[in-house]
Amino acid sequence: MKTLPAKTVLAASLLALLPTAAATTYPLTLTDDLGRKVTLKAEPKRIISMVPGHSETLCAIGACGKLVGVDRYSDYPQQVARLPKVGDLFAPDVEAMVALKPDLVLVSQYSKLEGTLTQAGIPTIALDMEKYDEVFSKTLTLGRIVNREAQAKNVVLNIRRDIARVEILTRNAVRKPTTYLEVDPTPYSVGPNSFMGVLLGKAGARNVIPASLGDFPRVDPELIVKANPELMLGLTRQAAAARPGWSGLKAVRAGRVLDLPKDLNTILSRPGPRMGQALRGLARLVHPELFR
Repeated sequence: MKTLPAKTVLAASLLALLPTAAATTYPLTLTDDLGRKVTLKAEPKRIISMVPGHSETLCAIGACGKLVGVDRYSDYPQQVARLPKVGDLFAPDVEAMVALKPDLVLVSQYSKLEGTLTQAGIPTIALDMEKYDEVFSKTLTLGRIVNREAQAKNVVLNIRRDIARVEILTRNAVRKPTTYLEVDPTPYSVGPNSFMGVLLGKAGARNVIPASLGDFPRVDPELIVKANPELMLGLTRQAAAARPGWSGLKAVRAGRVLDLPKDLNTILSRPGPRMGQALRGLARLVHPELFR
């Protein structure tokens, strides 16, 4: 009896572990994040994504070929970067969108695009991934929408696996610093229940922003003075020291104020398939001693 090569046996074993493929049944009716019931009569073939995270997710689940246009911030993977740009959520080029003849446009609940596009006969679905668990549930929803349910389940498994690998390291951190993560200099930060806030915790930091302020709150600078964090991320030491009362903060005095590298800043702000990669980059900043 002929013996199969070890690599073939391993590949077959891994394939056996993949989720069972299941085709989506159309018409498909679902409730989007605007509370609207949207019915897709058939599998969408020509999609415009106005959210970079959705663009990445569609490609990760094997539906990149359905994209015919994206917002101006969608730039990953390379296949997406080459697609026609149709503005962004708050400054869309509707004429260009209609010209691409999409059968579905993915938007955000904040975009206010659905009315205009619906009048033009183009279905829209508003999806947002602001909380950690939503990254997984909405990835599965996107899988249903584009008839890639098994692939979406596999992407979710991969994200969870990547995150678990980092958590194994950060769980052993001797001390978890109190941390302020700034996402905008006005200043905006992240609440502990946002997807970024959860990642900050998994990176081995203690967020100084209370959950009561919401997921992405604009914070009172005095709150940061009172919290006196040991680590500050998302801004430079110079910028922090220039703010009233911040020059004496523990993080500033200890030189533990770290701006985010551009690539990390991009993937950290995009809930989606690269979330495990974002967590690893964040954990390196919080606990460099664990990655030597």
